[in-house]
Amino acid sequence: MDNLYKAAGALMPSCVAEGFETEGRIVKLFPLGEGHINRTYKVTCALPEGGTKKYVFQRINTKIFKKPAELMDNVVRVTGHIRAKAAAEGRDPERSTLRFVPARAGGYLVVDGQGEYWRAYVFIDDCVVYQQVEKTEDFRKAGVALGRFQKMLSDFPADELDETIPNFHNTVSRFADFRRIVSADPVGRKESCAEEVRFVLEREDYCGRVLRRIDSGEVPVRVTHNDTKLNNVLMDRETGEVLCLIDLDTVMPGSALYDFGDSIRFGASSAAEDETDLSKVHFVPELYDAYREGYLSEVGDVLTPAELDLLPFSAILMTYECGMRFLGDYIDGDNYFAVARPAHNLDRARTQFRLVAEMEQYFGIH
Repeated sequence: MDNLYKAAGALMPSCVAEGFETEGRIVKLFPLGEGHINRTYKVTCALPEGGTKKYVFQRINTKIFKKPAELMDNVVRVTGHIRAKAAAEGRDPERSTLRFVPARAGGYLVVDGQGEYWRAYVFIDDCVVYQQVEKTEDFRKAGVALGRFQKMLSDFPADELDETIPNFHNTVSRFADFRRIVSADPVGRKESCAEEVRFVLEREDYCGRVLRRIDSGEVPVRVTHNDTKLNNVLMDRETGEVLCLIDLDTVMPGSALYDFGDSIRFGASSAAEDETDLSKVHFVPELYDAYREGYLSEVGDVLTPAELDLLPFSAILMTYECGMRFLGDYIDGDNYFAVARPAHNLDRARTQFRLVAEMEQYFGIH
């Protein structure tokens, strides 16, 4: 068995596979996906009565997710809630969310000999994901997926979930961090991006606009996904219909606006996130409209008037926040985001700020 893991180029100890209540005997194992945080493998098991069953095994990156037990409690409770809702609505519960596999020792985590935390879930077959928007209709369907996710969880008590990454979208806190980094200028890069720094500082008022509405009660705290890029949406390979959202590690209390805004930031752009030619970078209103239509078709009757009113601003806010984080990491010496070239994070920041400026003009928001 260990030879199978080595042949796959894997670093998955045999004790991990033996620690979960999976069915059958492992016959295939290989790395899966394009994620940069957790180590992920697709596992095929041969069943005694014939046929196979597939699973996904993941090692949780505890440098980022420092509370794996709380994280797993969040996702198991949320997926259980979605599964029950899907069954009640006549949809296949096994294709409407992930099903995590219990550990033989109890709970849903197995700890290997190096102290690393692993989890397993049933692989959802006959589905596809898209790494970028290829057709407007695909992006509309991604909006449907997020809206359905939020609607099914609209009656889940968000305050019962753990905040696995504190202040994840607290833009006031992010802005304070940015100011500290600029002031310290640890590697002497501040002067090379003075225009971009000024762009961030001039928009400080953006940072508290949603938080103030949360504090006033106009914007409720809901269960949010917090990583709503297109490649976290599963679609049925045959019908093309949306199935569910995956990559649930950042599910925690937050605002529906953060999820919507980040989806637009990532998907309604004409260019890659790190495009160096800014003449190619544009906000695409048609993609925004398609996503919004799909999203509201599911959750429009759940959102409050304040949430509906703030949807356009949320796209600006999340794009601004992400650009601020890219720029802050560049000034700090590239300590958080992986980079492939010296000014990679600065390039990323510039694309975000280009999008912010175009969104401001399109929506008439300043």
